[in-house]
Amino acid sequence: MSLNDQISKAAVLLEALPYMQSFRGQTFLIKVGGSAMEEQSLVDSLLRDIVFLEAVGINPVLVHGGGKAINKAMKDSGLEAKFIGGLRVTDEATIRIVEETLARVINPDLVERIKALGGRAIGLPGTTVFSGQRMLGKDPATGEPADLGFVGEVTVCNTEVIDLAVAGEVVPVVSPVARELGTRNTLNVNADIAACALAKKLKATKLIFLSDVLGVMRDPKDNATLIPTLNEASITQLKKEGIISGGMIPKVDSALDSLHGGVGKVHMIDGRIPHSLVLECFTDRGIGTEITL
Repeated sequence: MSLNDQISKAAVLLEALPYMQSFRGQTFLIKVGGSAMEEQSLVDSLLRDIVFLEAVGINPVLVHGGGKAINKAMKDSGLEAKFIGGLRVTDEATIRIVEETLARVINPDLVERIKALGGRAIGLPGTTVFSGQRMLGKDPATGEPADLGFVGEVTVCNTEVIDLAVAGEVVPVVSPVARELGTRNTLNVNADIAACALAKKLKATKLIFLSDVLGVMRDPKDNATLIPTLNEASITQLKKEGIISGGMIPKVDSALDSLHGGVGKVHMIDGRIPHSLVLECFTDRGIGTEITL
């Protein structure tokens, strides 16, 4: 590497210094799911970013999904995945596969890969963090309530272990399952819902959703139409125009709920872009959609 290349690298680090100073000691709740978890090189890029955040004094907390891996495990077991309103219908056989896949495959893999990159991490089953109750879905054809089985929403977050991990400079990696209040059954929780609940409890400075879309776009087929910033008023207007519709509505509604619950800012970014997390947090413009009140 030439001296000029080394100088350029040093300049990039110094450009990020004000962000590092501003966010030092702050908590970033990072939710990763979708295709962002499929390509191993991109997962390593994301986890390297998380190790970097912790190294410069930021407290990253990771909540992960696992939908595609669960679908594969169900198919291998001869079970058919069924969804109502984007939520997985979860019977007894399915909840066993969900818990097994999250706890024995995805969560420990993420933890070990963080460690391999020089970081420190601890895997936390969601049942040690989240408590909740069952929720009903809505039949899209009739609008009538639909039984989802062992599907829940979070009502209580126990952050004691997370606080201890963060204090010890260890990254908590949390799976999206909850303990049902009363019965102690395991509930399958949508990872976005789990992340929002935990971000509110932790009063996170940033709640960052990494998925397989750039953010909120006026035309989903045209990346140039990415909307870099949104607030409550502009979200209301975009809903009226039909630009925010379908599956994006619950995501932005969850984002607003998190902001009203004490989260500083919400970011929606494309986890398929290498180092998207660092680019979003340590540059003026960022690469996705930032949502504020």
